[in-house]
Amino acid sequence: MSNGDRDRDGAGRARNARPRDELGRPLPRGAQGVPTTPDDLRLTPDEALAQAQELLDQGRAFHAHEVLEGAWKAAPEAERELWRGLAQLAVGLTHARRGNATGAPRLLGRAADRIEAYAAAPPHDVDVTGLVTWSRALAARIDRDGLGGVEPDALAPRLRARG
Repeated sequence: MSNGDRDRDGAGRARNARPRDELGRPLPRGAQGVPTTPDDLRLTPDEALAQAQELLDQGRAFHAHEVLEGAWKAAPEAERELWRGLAQLAVGLTHARRGNATGAPRLLGRAADRIEAYAAAPPHDVDVTGLVTWSRALAARIDRDGLGGVEPDALAPRLRARG
């Protein structure tokens, strides 16, 4: 497909309107995919965390990433790296679910580093300490043992200290 054939929005920005599977992989045009996050979705931090948690619990880390990326782009400067770290966490989980034992621990480590900076005063009741510990432990486990023994249920962290 040439660049001229790419899906574009009204401003000419590239968009991929192809359906996607539960792991975010593009499917052939006309195939039945899972719902994706609209590019113009605007959520409050509480709504973004709740929706991302629901998607993570459903095994849809790629789609949780889309929600968290939207929150990252809309966040005030002081919170931007937290949201970026949460989005990277979801990308690391996407890599794990897709079987990428190299990319998953790298992204999980980067996510932990970004998220950890908020440990002194976690905004929005994000479980910063728990997520950092969980991300680093999972990354170390994947580095040591690969993905073979990682159950899908082990790939859904709790984003908030409550709920």
